Amino acid sequence: MSRRVLARGLVVAAVTLAVSCGNDDQGPTIVVGAGDSMESNLLAQIYSGALSRTGVSTSVAPHLGNRVDYFAALDAGTVTVVGEHTGELLAFLDANSKARKPADATEVATGGVTEPSVPKAVSGSLPEGLAVSDPADGTDMRPRMLRTEAAATRDRVRSIGDLAARCGELEVGVAPVPEVLRASTDTLRVSGCGFARTKLFPDAAALRKALLDGEVQAGILGGPPALVPGATDGLAVLSDDDYAFRAENVLAVYRKGELGDRQIRKLNYVAGELTTDDLVAMIGRIRGGAVPADVARDWLDSHAL
Repeated sequence: MSRRVLARGLVVAAVTLAVSCGNDDQGPTIVVGAGDSMESNLLAQIYSGALSRTGVSTSVAPHLGNRVDYFAALDAGTVTVVGEHTGELLAFLDANSKARKPADATEVATGGVTEPSVPKAVSGSLPEGLAVSDPADGTDMRPRMLRTEAAATRDRVRSIGDLAARCGELEVGVAPVPEVLRASTDTLRVSGCGFARTKLFPDAAALRKALLDGEVQAGILGGPPALVPGATDGLAVLSDDDYAFRAENVLAVYRKGELGDRQIRKLNYVAGELTTDDLVAMIGRIRGGAVPADVARDWLDSHAL
């Protein structure tokens, strides 16, 4: 475990960022944990606000660190719920899993082996004592593969599948989208596409320039392009219907036995309403100076949650 766990645990214990209208009659406070990314904090505010509307007392414990840190807090019981992505969570729990497709993908037998959906694989890999909500099927937080429009047209490449035969000839640039709940960009992998070389860039603007200048021949942006306005100007975003990038849908992870049926249903209702466009819009508001708890409350109100 990270050496930061103990210090961060003290932060959790002392957190005073209550977001409910709770009182002493509502029982123990449900603490929703958040990592250091903007998206993680936003999800925590959404889940905390939604759960408080079932009549329980809730609070948010922000800035817990990386995935190892906030899962340590879950394990210790200092937080009850955290927001996650299905694919990243599966890679954390089972690095050897072959599952790539989302919950609504049909499980098919290939060569006698059935390919499970990512959420099913996540559920089968969870440690004892943890459970997950429904995934938010309307969210797609996968990385995106980029090429210049000229290169995509010349090579007749419009999907990652089209590019697969050429990957070994190309140098790929990789850039993060800092707000997204994701491990470091050097963990990004593209199924069926082994590039000759990989070069890391500090941000989307640097990656775009490198592509347009011919410094690299393909690019990987660590999240939806809408989160980085202008990042794909003059570039083609390749489709990924076969999930070369593993499915990344938002879901909640929670400790078993600490949420009632009403609270679990509320998390599933959130999953049924949340979309990529919603997350992009809310993150945009927070970038502009809005308070995350206010942004989350407005979204919950607009969806009658």
